[in-house]
Amino acid sequence: MKILYLDLGMGAAGDMLTSALMELIDDKDAFADKINNLGIEGLNFSYETASKCGIYGNRVRVLIDDVEEESHDHHNEHSHDEHGHHHHEHDEHEHHHEHDEHEHHHEHDEHEHHHTHMSDIEAVIKGLNVSDNVKFTATEVYKIIANAESKAHNTDVSEIHFHEVGMKDAIVDIVAVCMLLEMIAPDKIVASYVRIGYGQVKCTHGIIPVPAPATSYVMEGIPVYAGDIEGELLTPTGAALIKAFVDEYGTMPVGRIIKQGYGVGHKDFKAANVIRAGLIETEELPDNDRIVMLECNIDDMTGEDMGYALDKFIKGGARDAFVIPVIMKKSRQGMLLKVITDEALKDDMVRLIFKHTTTIGIREVLCNRYVLDRHIEERDGVRVKISEGYGVKRVKLEHDDLVRIANEKGLSISEVREMYQ
Repeated sequence: MKILYLDLGMGAAGDMLTSALMELIDDKDAFADKINNLGIEGLNFSYETASKCGIYGNRVRVLIDDVEEESHDHHNEHSHDEHGHHHHEHDEHEHHHEHDEHEHHHEHDEHEHHHTHMSDIEAVIKGLNVSDNVKFTATEVYKIIANAESKAHNTDVSEIHFHEVGMKDAIVDIVAVCMLLEMIAPDKIVASYVRIGYGQVKCTHGIIPVPAPATSYVMEGIPVYAGDIEGELLTPTGAALIKAFVDEYGTMPVGRIIKQGYGVGHKDFKAANVIRAGLIETEELPDNDRIVMLECNIDDMTGEDMGYALDKFIKGGARDAFVIPVIMKKSRQGMLLKVITDEALKDDMVRLIFKHTTTIGIREVLCNRYVLDRHIEERDGVRVKISEGYGVKRVKLEHDDLVRIANEKGLSISEVREMYQ
């Protein structure tokens, strides 16, 4: 299995994700040409080598009509103005201490830009020189942003407006990531927990908290943490791309690293302002070799009651269920219950454990198994279990059949076993 792993310890923005993913393809020049030929008027896309804290990687630059939108790196989302227009995002990492509110309005006056609706954006994406799959995924990502903006501003998606330059810049970021993921074609995308930063940033109408409202809405259900860096580390565009494509969150999976690289941001921090992307090759295990172990500590059940519960777990489909004597806090004697079951039966087994034991909490551990190939043969009325693989072979007579024959012939089990071995 080919897994794409994204280290988002410094948050994410569309251009940084693009920069990191470009490190995983063979021909950056050819990709840059494809972006410049998307069909977006006035677009000039380029890339360069850059470094942060001694780490070298790739950094992209997006110019629209020779203007570099302030959205690359990490952004500061702006709210509606008094006319209901939605302001574009701009780079909080690059600018929030450098331009006051008056200067920002002077440079990016809303009257200098044409505003577009979500329907206009969909039309632009539909006309791009990319595959139908990229058009579809890019549109879905932009819808995530638009829906979050509508929530943040308490208005319908159809009422959300975007500045023309900012809209084109965001489309390039989103489409570029969609194209790169199509080229890389990972089987699964795993990301670290997302650091979002903390503090406050200045917007058109005043000071807003980090993360910006739209970003916060996008990230609902996704594991995040503030970290120790003040500032906005995650943009709505970066958040939407994460929401759309990441399958799992956690540490880097076990496997062999095939290729990796860094997407470099534009602002300096005490930590390297980069996104690390890596392709990892893992051995794909069959579904039946992935199991769940449910466990809990119990100190207020009798052995008889636990024996009854174990029988219920086995009859309920558990692969195995057992207890281990333990000494718990305050030197109380107790039992460590472990129930091994298939992932598909996990919820049912949890209900059984709560029903038949006194526990008030259950721990879950996902396990991969290494098993021998098994089959059953019959020899003169006795079932024989044969397990082999990894250079070994094991043969075991079915105990129930041995007991049956021993009773029928008045023999001991060991005598019957010798007859069939």
